[in-house]
Amino acid sequence: MVVVLSSEGKVLAHLLAIVRYRTSWFPPYLYMHCRLLGEGVFSYQHEGYSDSTLFGFMIDALKSKLSNRVLYIEISNLSHKMFGYRELKNRQFFPVHWMSIHNSLHSHTPEERILQRLQKRIDNAYAKGVITDEVKDEADFQAFMKLLKRHHWLKPKRYIPDEKFFRQMKQEGHGRLYLTRYNDHIIGCSATAYSQQNAYLWYMAFLRKSFAMLHPDELTLWHAIKDAHARGYRHICFLDVGLPFSRNPYREFILRFGGKPVSTNRWFRISIRWVNALLRWIYRA
Repeated sequence: MVVVLSSEGKVLAHLLAIVRYRTSWFPPYLYMHCRLLGEGVFSYQHEGYSDSTLFGFMIDALKSKLSNRVLYIEISNLSHKMFGYRELKNRQFFPVHWMSIHNSLHSHTPEERILQRLQKRIDNAYAKGVITDEVKDEADFQAFMKLLKRHHWLKPKRYIPDEKFFRQMKQEGHGRLYLTRYNDHIIGCSATAYSQQNAYLWYMAFLRKSFAMLHPDELTLWHAIKDAHARGYRHICFLDVGLPFSRNPYREFILRFGGKPVSTNRWFRISIRWVNALLRWIYRA
């Protein structure tokens, strides 16, 4: 946690940074990195400093503390695309264009936004006996974790928190965990987190190839959207849609449910100076 204090000791701003250890046998890697979600929280009395300036002070403190300990620092989910642009550029960060998608749930129902062909496919799968419901007991929870880890074990960028995190999130009501079933088989799962008036589809996994005719990916996502709408949330946001390539299968899959794509920036700074200089030149903007 980084805190900016005034000369009188008042808290002007604070920012939480997450340091993660990343290890894997296959593919082999071992490193630490720092992740920032958003620009932090600012008080109403800035004493002449703008939010961007205070944000720059906090980034300086993080660099001083972590530059020799982590491989890179990553900043995402800023309140708007250009927030802190000058401060980050001056501190040797470089922006990478990213994509985010959200569905509005307050102006139209999910049924009004989804493609009709997709809706028919989902209805047919429900008629065959596929159901999606909430994780209820320990057996459900273990099935959720097993499928989630199995789905992401070859994706180095995808970080899966410890079981304790998901348990606490569910117990405290900050999110919900779901399973998609067909007879005795678990064919899909998802984790949704809640903040203020928005729902966030954080993780999703499915056995798309093993149960291709049942479309577990579509049913798992559809249930998350429908449940967020039923609980009165204004939007459901999809995290980590990825880079805005012209061909992005995951992005196109989500957009079929009526979502809106938004271009954002993620900022990076590599601790290896020559690598950071090269990437700053490649991603110069």
